[in-house]
Amino acid sequence: MDPTGEIGQGLKSLIFTAFGLMLIVVIPVIVMTILFAWKYRGTNLAAKYTPNWEHSNIIEIFVWAIPAVIILFLAILTWQTSHSYDPNKPIASEKETMTIDAISLDWKWLFIYPDEGIATINEIAIPKDTPVHFRVTSGTVINSFMIPTLGSQIYAMAGMSNDVYLVGNETGTYRGRSTHYSGAGFSEMLFDAHVTSDADFQAWVDKVKQSPDTMTFPDDYEQVAKPSIANPVKYFSQVSPDFYGDLINSYKGGRSGADSHDEHNEARESSMPMSAQAAE
Repeated sequence: MDPTGEIGQGLKSLIFTAFGLMLIVVIPVIVMTILFAWKYRGTNLAAKYTPNWEHSNIIEIFVWAIPAVIILFLAILTWQTSHSYDPNKPIASEKETMTIDAISLDWKWLFIYPDEGIATINEIAIPKDTPVHFRVTSGTVINSFMIPTLGSQIYAMAGMSNDVYLVGNETGTYRGRSTHYSGAGFSEMLFDAHVTSDADFQAWVDKVKQSPDTMTFPDDYEQVAKPSIANPVKYFSQVSPDFYGDLINSYKGGRSGADSHDEHNEARESSMPMSAQAAE
């Protein structure tokens, strides 16, 4: 309810508009319930008693017409906003759109900056007023990527790529999260999204590039992908070319992505409590 991004602000407006429209029905119903209960109370002998009353055209018009108009208005509003706030729709801006690859793992987020050639775990930084194209996938079970303050969520699925465009219009640190239950460490699957000035973003990129760690596929990735809970922030100064595409393609035959996925699942299950394994 306190968004800072263009998409988040639009969604907030949609929620309040729909809420207000529904109150047009709710408030009169509450008022009439109180009035009827008071008027037809047992001690009010002056209230008119009409046991054979069956129909009123005026009441029927109010009961059906008003909700029908509200539903029609909500349908039009939902249709329009579903297109204007489509997660896959690029955001118009004078600034060039930045690309960040978001990969959900057990139970952490791996972020790849393909243009900067760096990667991080559980932390991202984006320049203020710069549209960001998040390419989202999963290295394990289905998950959901969301930074509530900035706007829409999108699902992360192994072997598939989903797109969501977001923008931060105010500097600050906002909490991102998984919004789809994925096992024992789900509640700790959080990350910080820093919206910064252009200069501070470049300083952050330079800091990440000083890390001695690298992220190659599949060697480094297989180590990072092992299940962990409340994983600390970590930086990688270099990323193998087309890391994101290689990960998705690994699920489409050959190496098999299937073999590595089976190994990953075995490691995941061995790290989970027996109760979590039974639930799955």
